[in-house]
Amino acid sequence: MNYHLFQVINAGAGRVDAVDDAFEWAAVWLIYLLGALAVVPVVRAGRPAAGAVARVLAALALAFALGRVTAALSTEVRPFQTHHVHQLIPHATGPSLPSDHATAAFTLALAVGVFLSRRWGAVLTILAVVIGFARVWTGVHYPGDIAAGALVAAVAVVTVAVTTRRFARRFRPHPDPAP
Repeated sequence: MNYHLFQVINAGAGRVDAVDDAFEWAAVWLIYLLGALAVVPVVRAGRPAAGAVARVLAALALAFALGRVTAALSTEVRPFQTHHVHQLIPHATGPSLPSDHATAAFTLALAVGVFLSRRWGAVLTILAVVIGFARVWTGVHYPGDIAAGALVAAVAVVTVAVTTRRFARRFRPHPDPAP
C-alpha cells in the first residue's frame, strides 16, 4: 500500500513544469520558511517564552534522536533505489524511514502548537504537510516515511510535554506551612 500510494502521488511528477518547480522548492526550501515562521510566536510572546522555546528545542532534539534510532532499525531504502520513479531532486541513497524533513517540520509545528501558539502551530502543520507531500512528489520518500516522521514528532512533543509538566509539578515551590 505504501508503494501504491507513492506511485499515485509520484505519477503526477514530470507532467507540468510549473507544478514540479513548486514541489521541488517545497521539498528543499520550505523547511527553512517553516523554521523562520516558528520564531514569530516566540517574538510575539517575548521573554516569558524562554521556557517554551526550551521545550520546543528539547522536542526537536528528542525527535531527531528517535528518528536516528528508527532509521537504524529500518530496512526501508529510498524509492529511487528500488523502483523506477520520477525523481525531481537529487538525493543521496540511504535509509528512507523516517523522513528527516518530515520529522523536523512536524516537530516544529506540533511543538509550537503545544508550547507557544495553537494558531501558529496550525499554520506550521499545514506547511509540514506540504513539505511531506512534496518529498513524495519529488521521488525521495514514501508516504510511510512522512507518516513515520509525523509519528516520531508527536511522540517527542508529547514526551516533552508530559515530562516537563511532571517536573514542574514535582518541584513547584510549596507554601510555608502555617505556624
